[in-house]
Formats: sequence, structure tokens, C-alpha cells
Amino acid sequence: MATALQDPPAVRGGGRAQPVNAGTSPLERQHRRVFWPFVGPALLVYGVLFLVPIGYAAWTSLYKWDGMGAKHWRGLRNYRILFEDAAFRTSLVNTLEILFVGGAITFAISLALTLVLREMRARLFARSVLFFPCLVNAMVFGIAAGFLFSPDGPVNTVLHWLGTATPPKWLATDNLFPMIVATLVWTATGYYTAIIMAAVDQIPEYLYEAAELDGANAFRRFRHITLPLAWDVISVCAVLWTVSSVKIFELILMYGGSNSSQPPVDTWNTAMYVYAEAFPQTSAPQLGMATAAALVSLVMVGVITLALRRLMRRAAVEY
Repeated sequence: MATALQDPPAVRGGGRAQPVNAGTSPLERQHRRVFWPFVGPALLVYGVLFLVPIGYAAWTSLYKWDGMGAKHWRGLRNYRILFEDAAFRTSLVNTLEILFVGGAITFAISLALTLVLREMRARLFARSVLFFPCLVNAMVFGIAAGFLFSPDGPVNTVLHWLGTATPPKWLATDNLFPMIVATLVWTATGYYTAIIMAAVDQIPEYLYEAAELDGANAFRRFRHITLPLAWDVISVCAVLWTVSSVKIFELILMYGGSNSSQPPVDTWNTAMYVYAEAFPQTSAPQLGMATAAALVSLVMVGVITLALRRLMRRAAVEY
């Protein structure tokens, strides 16, 4: 029995006939109605507190300005002067070294600890111990390092007792930056290990049991189960490290500086350079140069973050 096909109803005004509410459901239409009332206030706050200051900083970076007097137009010449400054180039190299070298060491240790903790019975207690340094402000570690590693401090005293005639000069200018990186690795390792372990705890246990029955050792279970299924969380941790490593400031200040002096230029990162330009000790503030350096750091972090997200992007693994 044939069924006659009816023509769709015509639309007034000669327009083309369209199905009513095509491709939408009442729930979807409700979501669209409440989208802007919920998102709008957050976007407004974000724009006022973040986008507007960034725009003002970009405008300020084109001037020579001490923060109080009149502004003098320089344009992009500020950026040329910035990259000709040896102190800024040193701070930029140090920032990249913290980001890549410190990050590689941090995640290598974190993944190794994840491999070990996954097989431990007391892993919750061990995770709490590893996370403890994250609860202490970085300035405390800077002050403690100045006490422990000073020439007459406890570390060198113990080395003298052990027969070392000339202990290392831990806080000498040549050793200061490696000490800063080592402290950052120590304080960050527990934090990222705790995040990765939280993702590992969500992996079904039967996957590990099946792999163990097939004869896979701990390393193979980590490589073929833990790493793929926790990869999304690891990539997020890489982005968090990228952002946080550029903002390190107080640890460098406490390691190499004091109430009357700034840290040696060899230990500066871009955040320290911005501080030194905005609050110099012997000259007028250079807010134009400071904001220019801050914007270079912002662009650098944005580019590296996008590159990391693209390089670490993988297809979702279902289990």
C-alpha cells in the first residue's frame, strides 16, 4: 500500500520551507537560553580583571615611563632595547632552563615515583609525605637554604666532620642557579606526583590483574596501562608547570638577595627582571621596559602552552 508524500507547509513571505525546530530539542533550547546568563558575568569579570590590564600593559610597554611623570613615546623600540639588554637575555635563558630542564627532571622523578607508588601498599601515606613540601611557602625554603648551605652552616659543618677539607660553596654565584632549580624540583615533584596518582587511582584494577596474568612486569604495566590512561592528566600537569615555572619569583629573591640587595643577574628569570625594572634600587623605575618584558613572557608562555597541547594530544583511550 503506497503512502502519499505530503508537501511541507509553505512559509509566509515566499521563503523556503523549513522544519519547525529542526535539529533542536527542548533541552537544547533551554541550554541556549541560560548560556549567557551564566557565562556572561564570568566573562565580564575576566575581561575587567585580566584582559583590560593586559591591554593597558601592552599600551604602557610602548612608552618610557617612570610611573609618575609624563609618558614619552618609544613604540616598538622598547622591545629592541629589551632584547639588546644582556640582563634580559640572561633572564630569558634562565626561564627556559627552569621550564625545560627543571620540568624534565620533575616529571621524570614524578613518573618514576608513580611507577613505585602504584605497587606500594602504603602509597597513601607516601603520597602525603611527598606532597608536604607543597604546603610550605617557597620563601621558607629560600630562608632555610641560606641557613643550611651557608659557608658555616650545618651542611658544611657535617662535611668538615666527615673529613672534607674544602666543602663546596653552595651559595656562590656559579652554584646559586642550580640550587634554585633543585629546590623547585624538590617542591614540585610531590605536587605533580599527587595529581598523576589521583588519575592512576581511577584506572580499573582488572587491567593490571590481566596484564600481570599475561606476565607483564611492573614497568610494562606502567608503560602500556598507566601511561596511556593517565596521559590526559599528565598533559594538563605539563601545562600547569609551564605556567607556574615562568612566575617563580620569591624563591629567587630569597636565595640570592637580602633586604638591601637584589639577587645576582645570573640567577634572574623574566619575573625577576620585571621586578628589577619596576622597582630598581639605584635608578628611576622603567615601567615601560618592565611591561614589555612581562608581555614577552606572556607570549612565550602562550606559544609554548599551545605547542605542548598539540604535541601531547592523543586519541582518547576507552576502557
